[in-house]
Amino acid sequence: MNFSRPGTALKLLLLVLLSVTLYFWGLGSHGLLEPDEGRYSEIPREMRETGDFITPKLNYIKYFEKPVLHYWLTAAAQSAFGENEFSGRFWPALLALGGILSTFFLARSMFGRETALYSSGILATCLVYFAVSQINITDMPLSFFITVSMTGFWFGLEKNRRFYLLFYAGAALALLTKGLIGIVLPGGIIFWYMIFTRRWDIVRSALYLPGIILFAALSLPWFIAVCLVNGDFFYFFFIQEHFLRYATKMHGRYEPAWFFIPILLLGLFPWTGLLPGALRSAVPSSLRSFGKERREELFLFLWFAVIFLFFSLSSSKLIPYIIPVFPPLAVLMGRLLHRTVSEENWKGMKRFLLWNSILLIPFILALLVYPFFNSRISAGKLLPYSLPVAAALSAFTTAGWYFFRKRRFRLLAVSLCLLSFLVMFSFKRVFSLYDGLLSARELAGAVAELRRPGDVIAQYGNYDQGLPFYLKQRIVLVNYLGELEFGAKQEQDPFWFIGEEQLKELWNGDRRVILIINDGHMEKILALLDPHISSVALKTEKRVVLVNRR
Repeated sequence: MNFSRPGTALKLLLLVLLSVTLYFWGLGSHGLLEPDEGRYSEIPREMRETGDFITPKLNYIKYFEKPVLHYWLTAAAQSAFGENEFSGRFWPALLALGGILSTFFLARSMFGRETALYSSGILATCLVYFAVSQINITDMPLSFFITVSMTGFWFGLEKNRRFYLLFYAGAALALLTKGLIGIVLPGGIIFWYMIFTRRWDIVRSALYLPGIILFAALSLPWFIAVCLVNGDFFYFFFIQEHFLRYATKMHGRYEPAWFFIPILLLGLFPWTGLLPGALRSAVPSSLRSFGKERREELFLFLWFAVIFLFFSLSSSKLIPYIIPVFPPLAVLMGRLLHRTVSEENWKGMKRFLLWNSILLIPFILALLVYPFFNSRISAGKLLPYSLPVAAALSAFTTAGWYFFRKRRFRLLAVSLCLLSFLVMFSFKRVFSLYDGLLSARELAGAVAELRRPGDVIAQYGNYDQGLPFYLKQRIVLVNYLGELEFGAKQEQDPFWFIGEEQLKELWNGDRRVILIINDGHMEKILALLDPHISSVALKTEKRVVLVNRR
């Protein structure tokens, strides 16, 4: 980039400042959201406590659903910032910014600096991309490493083979983050790009020996070590958690094949109106020229399409799975926005604004009306969160049409970029709403006040995974296995996973017991234990805490 041009340097500086502020401001202000954030903060905490960084454990039993890299990163953040919410979310937020930076460099290489600025701004303010960056889960780190891998591949193919080191390093770290999709997805994108472009020399070019050595050096040591220590790891991780999870409904996460279509449309807010034109821009002018022209757009489209179709065909679906499609879409959308502005394409800009209005206006109305019709949260509590989002989206929509009518296309694009950050800042407040709904922090604080040295803490029929993180104590689980079933079967001490009869014995024994139950289990538990004890210590919105002796 030519930083001698003050306008370019100022835009980039503003983009960086807004992005860093948006992604890190208030990052640790709300409690860990159940169940994922509790899990992905507790496993690293237990690693640090036990000194075992090879075998992941949750509630002190084996937990092999994910590889180890995200745990290592979080453990490092906990060492630096303490065992708190900020350290848990530090790496997803930082790597989201890294994905924005990688997108900038890729877009600049393909289409120039202005497109790079638009693309980075769009990616930074896409609703689902931003939301996932604020949550301690593995999907944002996976997206970053795939973005680095694909950027390295493109630079290695088009510029210098040494960039293949980035391709192999990104794939290795993606493998260590979430398993085989870290190499399956990049491999699938490259395969189809080679097929459509008929560039058979890609095989020879991409098989770069230093990169292969780097991939092996980064990815293999932990897999070898964990298999040596745990003979049951290979089947559970590679067979059950990859092939069976993808092909069957064993985890109860089945959704129809079209599930990710509305997620994608919502996830691109407030920029969704650019999507139709962006995808159309990747289509060549004729079938004869398919794969010969617009290779940059074709590469980006395949990057999106392979990942989107892969997860759409899976029997296991969750919203964050498609985060890796946002960087290539952001570049295509940034390319379209730049061309529309620079060419003062009146029809193209009108199509964008029309599509955006069709999608955003019903959503704005829903934000205004929904608080009065939902039965879960009162309107008085919900409106302070929904109204700012609705106002910011209204300003975004109105500004677009205002500058369109004035034919001030460049000012239109700049204003939308700035207002998109306002939309995300207003949305960020929504996380605090879920603090009391989806976090065990308040419950753990109440239990901590009741707890005495030597107390047993048990939970019936459920497992709030943030409890051991906040309490720094193992939890006895009653009538519950869930995703802990694999590790529980290998637990040698029967004390930690018990049924109702064992709970009754524990409750009537010599030790002081703090029992956490769902509100709906109250009658059953009181009948099981002792119908005349005054054991209710406190209540939260969803939980009741009982104590067998004061």
